[in-house]
Amino acid sequence: MTDDRATGGARKFRFGVLAPIRTELPAWRDQVRRIADSGFSTLLMPDVQQWQPAPGPTLAVAATLADLRVGTWVYASPLRTPWSLAWEAHSLSVLTEGRFEMGIGVGRPGIEDELRELGLPVVTPGQRLSQVRDAVTSLRELDGPDLRTPVVMAVRGPKAQALAADLADTVTFATMPGDSRADIVRLATEFRALGDLELAHHVAVVGDEVSPFMAPPDTDPAALRAADSLLVLPSDPTAATEEILRRREEGGFSYIVIGANAVDALAPVVAELTGQ
Repeated sequence: MTDDRATGGARKFRFGVLAPIRTELPAWRDQVRRIADSGFSTLLMPDVQQWQPAPGPTLAVAATLADLRVGTWVYASPLRTPWSLAWEAHSLSVLTEGRFEMGIGVGRPGIEDELRELGLPVVTPGQRLSQVRDAVTSLRELDGPDLRTPVVMAVRGPKAQALAADLADTVTFATMPGDSRADIVRLATEFRALGDLELAHHVAVVGDEVSPFMAPPDTDPAALRAADSLLVLPSDPTAATEEILRRREEGGFSYIVIGANAVDALAPVVAELTGQ
């Protein structure tokens, strides 16, 4: 990603939306255009085969509908060979004329069951991290000297953080429901000692609305607020704006990813903060 800085040296805000296909196609196409018109920078797709069409073709279609970036949130490394994942990501960069960003991680909790169902090898977390490295390395080779596909890595532990500092352009921390603000700010502070990268975070709840595909349906918004979790934002635009500014000041978070069901609630916030 470009190193855009706002006044005072902080990175400028940008906002992404996880918007899988959950409606008839015409309604989803209208949703993509509305997301772009509301000032969001990036339209994102999950990587879970039970939920929707594959992310690659879906994002290629989305990129033809509006002038916005598209990306995965995030590819699970054990679902494909590193080279095939890199080839798909490079192809999307070419087809979107540089508007694709590859989000990648080792897979969400419970991915072992999915791998067994798909007949794929169940590999250790360390092997999955090696797959991430191999995929990004292959992507850089395919991109060559004239193209650089931005890489967003979802990380948690020290080995993943070290790899992200070496390979990624943007980092998001895998956040658990019990993690407090202090927990995640500490992770961000420790990571910034490794590299000055764009920091993103995943907001699963706005007000009392849980975004599908971003958190389990039984997620308790009140419990998240009680834990002072960064997974939740207020639905009031003024309060949400203040909270997002606080998160950038305390933790360096400048890329905020929300669910498609929260677009209308946060559109005024995006309008105010985009470019700041």
